[in-house]
Amino acid sequence: MDMMAMVSTMLAAQQGALQSQVSATVMKQNMDAEKSAVLTLLGAGQPSLANVGAGVGGNLNVTA
Repeated sequence: MDMMAMVSTMLAAQQGALQSQVSATVMKQNMDAEKSAVLTLLGAGQPSLANVGAGVGGNLNVTA
């Protein structure tokens, strides 16, 4: 095997490793975005008081 063939083989291997790293990073970002979207659709997180009447959800004064 001549020197150029060995160099090109090593460069191809490095390129493959870099492509795998980029692919893994993009896939993780996509999964995080999908998780966030699903949690938003399910209403996870802080509860919303958008559809309740006035005064509901406020502080309750129990000293009276």
